[in-house]
Amino acid sequence: MRATFLLTTLNLFCTLAPFAAGQGNQQGPPPGLSREQTWPAPSAADWKKPCLLTFQRNWEDAVAVAQEQGKAILICVNMDGEIASEHYAGIRYRDPEAAKLYAPYVCVLATTYRHTPRDFDEAGERILCPRFGSVTCGEHIAIEPFLFEKFMEGQRVAPRHIAIELDGDGKGGTELHDVFYAWDVKSVLDQIATTIAKRPPSKPVVRGDRPLVARVASRDQADRLAVESAFKQGDAAARKSLMEAALASPQSAPVDLLRLALLGFDRELAAKARAGLAQSVSPAAVPLIEEALRGPLDGAEKAALVAALERLGGDSPRARTLAVVHQGLTLRSSALDVAAWTKTPDEAARTARAALRQARLTDQDAILRGGDATAHLELAEALLDQSSRCDRDDDARLLIADATTIGAKALSLGAHGYRASALQAITARLAGDEARARTLAEQAITAGAPDDPTEAGALDVLELFARQRELALGQALRERKPWPPQWLTDLNAAYGAMVRHPLASDRHVATHYDVLDWLGAGQPATRFLGEGLARFPDSDALHERLRARLVKERGASGLLEAYSLRVAAAPDSAAAHSYAGYGALVAAEFERRAGRAPAAVAAYQRAIEWYERAIALAPDDRGAGDHFVALALAGEARVAFEAQDFAGAVAGLEASFQRSPDSAATQDGLNVSPVDSAKMVLGQLQLVAKGDHADATATGELAKRLDTALAALDPKLLELPAYERGVPRASGG
Repeated sequence: MRATFLLTTLNLFCTLAPFAAGQGNQQGPPPGLSREQTWPAPSAADWKKPCLLTFQRNWEDAVAVAQEQGKAILICVNMDGEIASEHYAGIRYRDPEAAKLYAPYVCVLATTYRHTPRDFDEAGERILCPRFGSVTCGEHIAIEPFLFEKFMEGQRVAPRHIAIELDGDGKGGTELHDVFYAWDVKSVLDQIATTIAKRPPSKPVVRGDRPLVARVASRDQADRLAVESAFKQGDAAARKSLMEAALASPQSAPVDLLRLALLGFDRELAAKARAGLAQSVSPAAVPLIEEALRGPLDGAEKAALVAALERLGGDSPRARTLAVVHQGLTLRSSALDVAAWTKTPDEAARTARAALRQARLTDQDAILRGGDATAHLELAEALLDQSSRCDRDDDARLLIADATTIGAKALSLGAHGYRASALQAITARLAGDEARARTLAEQAITAGAPDDPTEAGALDVLELFARQRELALGQALRERKPWPPQWLTDLNAAYGAMVRHPLASDRHVATHYDVLDWLGAGQPATRFLGEGLARFPDSDALHERLRARLVKERGASGLLEAYSLRVAAAPDSAAAHSYAGYGALVAAEFERRAGRAPAAVAAYQRAIEWYERAIALAPDDRGAGDHFVALALAGEARVAFEAQDFAGAVAGLEASFQRSPDSAATQDGLNVSPVDSAKMVLGQLQLVAKGDHADATATGELAKRLDTALAALDPKLLELPAYERGVPRASGG
């Protein structure tokens, strides 16, 4: 069934009452319309239309263009899944008449949601956000924290339109309007038009007749696109001239042009691109420098790029961090002897130590009367070991207290070295003094290594030492202070030893991976993740990280392929099929974001297939499988709705509610729950059913079916999403 009522509905709610900018309009929906009818969701046909707003790639570009052309900047804030944001993104930003009102501004976009896994392909070409066009997802994500801090007054509200008049130096600005919480489109668009009408006209800039090499220095999106297109289509001489112009324009940061050269097949141009990066003065170059450092480089080139990171570190904490990372990962830890910490223990020695501990427990009265420091230390170790075997907490606490006291006596008698400090560190941790425990663990590590690195206490000491380095490093980054590369070397060495410990858990692997990934050490991070999954194949934490890395590196199709291989390798594993099913759900959501409906449906169906197999293999875990199957069915229904297939949408939502009613209010990765979709579908069906349409009767029947399905749910599941509670009942600006 296809409906033709959408345009009529749009015209209807464009005539509502005016709205005061920056204030919430709490009048509620117009009479006779639900919120879903006030803000109709875009159809698949709407999403296929191009976004007609042009967004600049970053704030620095926007400021440069606004100053050059004498324009105001318009900040557009959007949020996936939020009803009015969806309407702006899928309908208004694609409407030629609305786009004309935005055109006099220099526009930037802020949204924290990723709609495509990667920002660039293997050849360095930009992969534009399928939802908004003109910018990559990385660009509209990266700009949001800056805009939030500078212009949003502590309120993350979407949709929102903030107009800024720059000061003369471009460093500050005056707010011209800030529109949000509106119940209608007209008041928002009127405000956008009124603001521009009050300003002096902008300066016309003619670009088409300028030579391309002269446009390399421009920061305007149109010029950047023209230059990059000319580079991709030009001959060797043209590409060389453009690259030389880029090298002569470090202030304009033509990073995406440098990326095309860096990842191309011309080795001379790639070398020039690296030279351009080495002299860059813009923090925008930092991610590409990071990428360049992953490839094979001679010593001089690598040193030049690391030097560029150090230079950019004055304005970019990320650059400063990467500079130290590339030094720290090449060093050898001077604090921790990795070989000693990962050696295979001698079984005879282990048996002897166990016998000695038992003997010390037997002789403890004599030991306490004497002055032998080593005997006191060995007794304290034996008591600590015994505490870990106690069934009663009170008994364990008494043994730990005795171990602490006797350990302190051992120190006073002259005990020192790894064992003395390790004992103190462990007892301090058990007493809740984490800070002192970390300091003592650092002393222990620098003093030596345990006789048996596979014992539980050794893992505790390693973890405390690693945490000490993490906290020191994190504090330095927060305070933007320099930190020695050796800290990262020590941290990497500690986790390298830790994940090999027989008592290590997937938590240790995940933490190690996160630290390396956070610091930009992608290759070591990937290697450790693979080793961790081989040891802990059923770890939720590690699969979460695997999915994120696969999507980033190989896209949604690559995610499906990887999990297909994992399922093929473990055909009788319920866990393998369950993880694969969740991976397919993630892939389906990325395909939906990209507007690839058939691929999204195929991924949802693959998810259902894998979850059904998981349920068959482990019937006792059916609840989790039913939950995710219900979300997959609702996802398919949303795709059907966007294609105006209302019968398919209703059938899918009914199946979702029947499969797992309690999952009806669970939001998927696009911030949309089955209930959200059902309300949206119902609102549109009811509008059609009220009209004079040939299919009104059939539509009314579908509406009744869906209304019945919703009424059967727990009323709590029908409440507004959490992010819409406690604020004005709309967000239309």
